[in-house]
Amino acid sequence: MVEGPGVVTGRYGTLGEVFYISGAYWPLNTSLYVQDFKGNDPRFVAYYLRTVLSANFNSAGAVPGVNRNVLHKITVPKPPASKVSQQKIAAVLTAYDDLIETNRRRIALLEKMAEELYREWFVRMRFPGHRNTKFVKGVPEGWPFDLGSTFFDHVKGKSYSSPEISDEEGSCFFITLKSFHRRGGYRKEGLKYYSGSYKDDQCVQAGDVVMAVTDMTQDRAVVGEVARIPSLPGKQAVISLDVIRLLPKEMSTTFLYAYMRHSGFANYIKEFANGANVLHLKPDLVGKQRILFPPKDLREQFADLAKPIYQEAGALEDANDLLAKTRDLLLPRLISGKLSVEDLDIQFPPSMREDASIPTQDLERSP
Repeated sequence: MVEGPGVVTGRYGTLGEVFYISGAYWPLNTSLYVQDFKGNDPRFVAYYLRTVLSANFNSAGAVPGVNRNVLHKITVPKPPASKVSQQKIAAVLTAYDDLIETNRRRIALLEKMAEELYREWFVRMRFPGHRNTKFVKGVPEGWPFDLGSTFFDHVKGKSYSSPEISDEEGSCFFITLKSFHRRGGYRKEGLKYYSGSYKDDQCVQAGDVVMAVTDMTQDRAVVGEVARIPSLPGKQAVISLDVIRLLPKEMSTTFLYAYMRHSGFANYIKEFANGANVLHLKPDLVGKQRILFPPKDLREQFADLAKPIYQEAGALEDANDLLAKTRDLLLPRLISGKLSVEDLDIQFPPSMREDASIPTQDLERSP
């Protein structure tokens, strides 16, 4: 419907979030998009609007939505008149965003590597020594087959009241359903804060495995899924009542996470969840299922290979957090002119060099 480059923001739910689109796009009626940039650089406008909208609308406010008439009445600081200055500001900020996106792709590749390693060994059964192993009806002979409680325990999370949780800073991090991606994995954008009491065993640390036992979706996209807790420095992290912590016995959290994530166990156990509007899975049912596990030596061999992969992915996540914080600190100072780029000889990132919105002479001016 609209030829790029474009700038889009949401009318509901994502107030204050602004997205730059380089190609053609189709904005739905729940979004607002820029039709006329009035001679300003589109990438700069995207960053500029982030400062404007975040200052006027946020998720904690009482405004349920916004329309363009409201936006047009907001008094805003005048942006730099020079398009070259706008492009330099956008180049500085885009360099951060490009590196963050590169790291995200690397993280996805690392997670896929760990998944493929698990599937190769324990789904396709091509584990070390498989050629010398006797299989009975497709199952390696001698592998332990027992109740889940033989291999792991669980701890229930903390019940809470609404005043005890918030999106703002609190005494503890709070791991809730919003900390899970659909179909599993940790979602850092969903982190909440908690100010109530808790027990020591309801605290989690980096590398711990947690499982969602409640689901607000009727397609069972979250319940039974697991996440691996990342590094959360500075505060204690506590799990909510909708989450259980899995405590491995005679195995590493690395193997337990891979098993729960890639073996198909989540798809099996989530069928035990029930409820009219909200699905609930009884935590005790998780440990009452009979599970086929590889022997201890294979679990340890897998963990030795997979742990560095998960650690590298975690290090990239930490790097992205630092990059995002630095970008967000620079953003208002660059937009306001407190940090001047006028005299800087800035090299445009590759993603901007490919952008037709930047005149050729501006690219030639920058090395």
